[in-house]
Amino acid sequence: MFRHIAHRRLVFVAGAAFAIALLAPATTGAAPARMATWDAAAAAHYLDTRLAWWRQWPKAQRSHDTMCVSCHTALPGMLARPGLRTTLGDHARSPAEIAMFDDVTKRVYLWNEIAPFYTDQKNGMGKSGESRGVEAVLNALFLVTRDNERGGVFGIDTRQAFAQMWALQMQTGDTKGGFPWLNFHLEPWESPSATYWGAMLAALAVARAPASYAADPAIAPNVEALRGYLRDGLSGQSLYSRMLILIADSELRGIATPKQRAAVVAELIAAQGPDGGWSLPALAPWQRVDKTPLPTASDGYATAIGAFTLREVSHDTASPADVAAFEKARRWLIVHQDKATGSVPAKSINKDRKADTDAYLFMTDHATGIASLVMRPTT
Repeated sequence: MFRHIAHRRLVFVAGAAFAIALLAPATTGAAPARMATWDAAAAAHYLDTRLAWWRQWPKAQRSHDTMCVSCHTALPGMLARPGLRTTLGDHARSPAEIAMFDDVTKRVYLWNEIAPFYTDQKNGMGKSGESRGVEAVLNALFLVTRDNERGGVFGIDTRQAFAQMWALQMQTGDTKGGFPWLNFHLEPWESPSATYWGAMLAALAVARAPASYAADPAIAPNVEALRGYLRDGLSGQSLYSRMLILIADSELRGIATPKQRAAVVAELIAAQGPDGGWSLPALAPWQRVDKTPLPTASDGYATAIGAFTLREVSHDTASPADVAAFEKARRWLIVHQDKATGSVPAKSINKDRKADTDAYLFMTDHATGIASLVMRPTT
């Protein structure tokens, strides 16, 4: 998602440009048809509008006049907006974004007083602990991302958020090295396998922290345990989970071997549709809770995360197959961006949601944020 590392992506981008030249139709003297382009301003407007809506949604309200930080709406906007600001030359945060960071900081400082997003009493046994794990990881990632955009000063609130995160890291069992994570049997962020999603976000937070922090002997064992949990997930997990692990490895490093990276990338490319996109069923054996079939057509979220994975794991070189697959996926996202709203439409993994329901756009929110990261300039 997430941090720009220019050197190791220049070759890939150059290769992608070469692939575009090879794939472009030959002209016969007539003016070529104008190709669709990514509308970054429209995507930014969509993400800002959705965050503003989220902050007014009654179900997002939490204690002490704060809001839940959502994986589906706030998180993708937070990750994508720095790059969009750079692209658009707009360095001002929206009021909703400023309020969101204020909420995160407030909840970090009131950690021992403030209620979790979800509680055992209201939501079922174990939900208080699961909710704390989610919030601790998100708080650290939000604040360190904010720090990097405003000059890289490691804030006191950010250090406190990391300390809260590490205090909740699992010490034993199958999830050793990972973090407690909400399980409402809702894919892809609140399910048994979503612990890999959470561990990936924690890895990105660590990678964004100053190098001196991650190298601190007091922190190093926690970081290595996190790597170990993600490393173990490269066997026996869905393609989707292994993609997330490769994204984590692209920033934290030391998780996957070159052979493991190549194997996952090959499987991802093999699952790509002829149109350049990915369908939801191609990434994991997901099943909807309402028993309706998952759409088999290429999907905005599946394609965005597939394209982002290819972009992130392109290290010093990329094979022609990698380049072609990435460019096909990128083109799919551009063509399927709704130019009226700026969004990349995506379907729910869990239900055949209706357009007039509040949750209908949640997957679209995330698809649009991840697609914006795919389109982010590399220089």
